Amino acid sequence: MTLTLHGIPNCDTVKKARTWLADHGIAYDFRDYKKTPPSAAELQAWVDEAGWEVLLNRTGTTFKKLPDADKTGIDAAKAIALMAAHPSTIKRPVVTGAGALVVGFKPENWDARFG
Repeated sequence: MTLTLHGIPNCDTVKKARTWLADHGIAYDFRDYKKTPPSAAELQAWVDEAGWEVLLNRTGTTFKKLPDADKTGIDAAKAIALMAAHPSTIKRPVVTGAGALVVGFKPENWDARFG
């Protein structure tokens, strides 16, 4: 099974996740959201599994700079549209290929999941 770490290379959290994987000898492929954004179908599958509330990064700069109309009345469909249009609004990292989808990086969670 090959893991894919989805994120943005200069994101500090993604850097920590990549270091953690390397330190634990876990092979993975890296997918840069900016160069190869997830499709609407991929985002729908991720939302179906994890929930849009988990996937949509509402604390980041990109989301905060969106017009107020984009930030209100969010449901799954609107969240998917926002993440498709602005991949930086997707929480980082997302890991696929590990069974259940993994969203975000917390070392203690990753120790339990991959350790």
